Amino acid sequence: MRMTAVFATGLVAFLSGAQVSATDLPKEGSYDFMSCYSGTVNAIGFSKTHDASTSEYGGTIQSNPPGGLFDKVAFRCISLSYSEDGKTSTTIVCEGVDRDGHKYMTRIVGDGTNITRKVVAGTGKYEGMTASGTVEAMGPFGVSKPGTVQNCNHQKGSYRLK
Repeated sequence: MRMTAVFATGLVAFLSGAQVSATDLPKEGSYDFMSCYSGTVNAIGFSKTHDASTSEYGGTIQSNPPGGLFDKVAFRCISLSYSEDGKTSTTIVCEGVDRDGHKYMTRIVGDGTNITRKVVAGTGKYEGMTASGTVEAMGPFGVSKPGTVQNCNHQKGSYRLK
């Protein structure tokens, strides 16, 4: 279904630092990571030009290089995608948790072509952190079971710690 592909394209969002503590990181810099996830899709396939879906999924992050900011974070997300007359919009909110239990919340917004992400809140070492960047969907991948999605995203951007 088209909405599943749009959802997967608009997907992803997460960041954190698992092997590196905030005190070991520069106060500002760039990030580069791959996130992969799977989850469920609840779609309304109204017509060829109008549809909508909600999704819930979870996954993990691997930073480039390994051990960098946002490495080895587990995340979960919820999303809403809507398509009207071929124009798509997607909003995703994700919570990422590193191995130390520190968390952050990310908002991802897409219009079918451009996808941007922004960290909106954090706890522990992520408290006061700001980060923004872009999301490049690597899929769509095949669907292993109807009503599900599997995908990976490549994300790049910049951050500033408190």
